[in-house]
Amino acid sequence: MLTNAPKGTKDIMPDQVYRWHYVEKKFAEICARYGFKEIRTPVFEHTELLTRGVGDTTDIVQKEMYTFNDFGGRSLTLKPEGTSPAVRAFIERKAYAEVQPTKIYYVTPCFRYEKPQSGRLREFHQFGVEIFGTPNMLADTDVICIGNDFLAEMGIKDVKLEINSVGCPKCRAKHREALREFLKPHYDELCDTCKDRYERNPMRIIDCKSEICQDIVKDAPMMVDFLCDDCKKAFEDVQKNLDSMGIEYTINPRIVRGLDYYTKTAFEFVSTSIGSQGTVCGGGRYDDLVEELGGPPIPGVGFGLGIERLLMLMDANGVEIPKPEPVEVFIVTMGEAAKAEGLNILRKLHQKGLKAEMDDLERNVKGQFKYAARLDSKYTVVIGDDEIAKGIVQVKDMASHEQKEVKLSDLVNELTK
Repeated sequence: MLTNAPKGTKDIMPDQVYRWHYVEKKFAEICARYGFKEIRTPVFEHTELLTRGVGDTTDIVQKEMYTFNDFGGRSLTLKPEGTSPAVRAFIERKAYAEVQPTKIYYVTPCFRYEKPQSGRLREFHQFGVEIFGTPNMLADTDVICIGNDFLAEMGIKDVKLEINSVGCPKCRAKHREALREFLKPHYDELCDTCKDRYERNPMRIIDCKSEICQDIVKDAPMMVDFLCDDCKKAFEDVQKNLDSMGIEYTINPRIVRGLDYYTKTAFEFVSTSIGSQGTVCGGGRYDDLVEELGGPPIPGVGFGLGIERLLMLMDANGVEIPKPEPVEVFIVTMGEAAKAEGLNILRKLHQKGLKAEMDDLERNVKGQFKYAARLDSKYTVVIGDDEIAKGIVQVKDMASHEQKEVKLSDLVNELTK
C-alpha cells in the first residue's frame, strides 16, 4: 500500500504531463481572448461554505465530500467543485465593489468520494469560468460560447450542446408541487436518497442514477413547462443569442445539474465517446448564490469542464497533442579536462535558453552517444582532451550524421544560431 497511490487518484508522469500543459495553455489563451482573468483558491474551504453553496440535498454533500477537523476543531473540506470557492473569494475581496461584470477562470483539483470508474476519479481536475454581476443572458451565451469554442479548438467533433431552464424559486415552487403529486403514488418505490429528496428537493429525483427512479420519472412534469414569465423570457433570450452566434443546441428538459445553486439556464456538452459518463462540460446560472453565501444580491453564471474527461475525449477523437521539443544539444566528454569544459559550455547554453544536457552517470563514449539518441537529441558536441588542446570540438547532427569541427570559442554562438 505504501507505494500505491490512494484509490481514485492518479499520478501524471513526465511522459503524459505535456498533454496537460497543452490543454491548460490553450484554455488560458481562449479565456484571455474572452476577457477572463485567472483566480486561484485554496484546495480546502470551510465545510459550511460548501454545504450551503453546493446544497445539502446533493449527492456531493451527502455522500462524497472529504471533510475533516483541523487541530483547532474547525470543520474543513477538500473542495468538490470550483464555483463556491470562487464566490467566497469574490465576496471576501469585495470584488463586487469594482466595475462589473467580473470575469474569472481557474484550473483546480477537486475531490469527491465516489466509486472510481472510467472518467471519474476521487481527485480530478477542472477548468472553470465564472461571470459575476450581470443578469443579462448575454453572459450565459458568453460562457457557453467559450465551452463550445474550446472543445472545437481541442479537436472534439462528437459533442453536442444541450440546454434547459431550471427556473427560479418562484416558478420552482409550482413545479415542486406538481412533481410531488406525480411521485406520490410511487413514493415507496423510490430509492432511499430520492425519498429524502421528495420532501427537500424533488427536482433532483429527475437526475437520479437509479434505473427504477429513472423509469418512474420518465413521464414526470418538467420544469420547462412551469417557467414564470421572467424565466421563460430568459430562456428564450439564451436561445436567440445562440441562434445569432450560429451555435447548435438541443433543448433537454431533463437537465437539472447536480448542484442546488443553479437558477434559470442549465447546460451540458455531452459526448458519446466516453461511455455513460459523457458530460465533459456543464454549468449554468446561479443568481442567488452570492447572496446565499453572505454577499450582496449579485447574479452569476459559469461552467466546469473536467480535464481528465477532456483528454479521454481527445483520444477518442484521434487528436494528436504535439510532444515537447527534445533535447537540442547533448555534450559528450572524454577525460577530466573535457568534463570541466563541458560543464562550462552546458552552463552557457542554458543561459542562452537552449535545451542541453550532459551525462550524469559518466558512461563511456559509446554509452553517452546511446543516451543522446534515446533523448532524441538534435546535436551532440564531442569534447576530448585533445580537442581542448587544439581549441576545437566536433559537432554532430544526429539526424543526418554529418559532423563538423567548430572552434571552441565560437561553439555557443554557433549552436545558438
